[in-house]
Amino acid sequence: MKKYTVAVVGATGLVGRAMMSVLEERRFPIGEIRPLASERSAGSSLIFRGEPVLVQRLVERSFAGVDFALFSAGASVSREFAPRAVNQGAIVIDNSSAFRMDPEVPLVVPEVNPADVRRHCGIIANPNCSTIQMVVVLKPLHDAFRIRRVVVSTYQSVTGAGKKGVNQLEDELAGREPRLKAFPHPIALNAIPHIDVFEESGYTKEETKMMRETCKIMGAEIPVSATTVRVPVRGGHSESVNIEFERPATADDVRSLLRTAAGVVVQDDPAASVYPMAPAAEGTDAVYVGRIRRDPTLPSGVNLWIVADNIRKGAATNAVQIAEMLISHD
Repeated sequence: MKKYTVAVVGATGLVGRAMMSVLEERRFPIGEIRPLASERSAGSSLIFRGEPVLVQRLVERSFAGVDFALFSAGASVSREFAPRAVNQGAIVIDNSSAFRMDPEVPLVVPEVNPADVRRHCGIIANPNCSTIQMVVVLKPLHDAFRIRRVVVSTYQSVTGAGKKGVNQLEDELAGREPRLKAFPHPIALNAIPHIDVFEESGYTKEETKMMRETCKIMGAEIPVSATTVRVPVRGGHSESVNIEFERPATADDVRSLLRTAAGVVVQDDPAASVYPMAPAAEGTDAVYVGRIRRDPTLPSGVNLWIVADNIRKGAATNAVQIAEMLISHD
């Protein structure tokens, strides 16, 4: 089997470390792994396949000989270094927001729009974590019943804000003044309806991402209204989703269809207190769905609850799955 050289940009962050783990777990055919990070982290080491691997400083020539470069170091780093990686022969899979809405860059969730990887020009974008888990569920429902509109409220864990978010929650729970603050208010025992910056529309950038990215990934102009909320959960994002269909659909129809959908696990037995929860999803790669019920205010509509690990399926695993699709076409 052909072996590939894979660079991970932002390798010491939460998503970068998860990318390294997922590459190992899924036995991606790697000949060389090249962890890249800022000068601050360069010189440290990470464990890959039981052996320490030196973290190298990210510089212009970091991508010589690289086949795939997985980026998770923020939009500014991606804008500067992704084109350089492409010029040196790498295919970039970027987890930032830098290229998601670029019409020349495919925005891919393998369970939803796998064919889009074929039209890349060197860069493929990984969607927002909250968008990924939602569209994995929306796609089979749209194919069957045609979605008219979606209203979603998210309950997003502190890992979505990186190490700084985790540290703030841990410090507050321990009664310590946070060393660095990721959020504008205390997060312990709180719910903050504010993720990313507010825009003139009154929506936050995180909400706008979900609304715009959904249409691009699904290849359909589906109206989405989003409210994103940060909650004091360590890992795993949850979403309350209301869907209005054009065609008749019962809760049983939706439940039955989702049981056979790629990447979806249905956990829906409320009488036995069975429904998806973030702690159970953490460390896994599926998208979990439950609380499936008819919306009595609509001629054809449902409410449901979606949960997934935002670091894995919402970022690292999705990126590795894209790379796997690319080598299957190699």
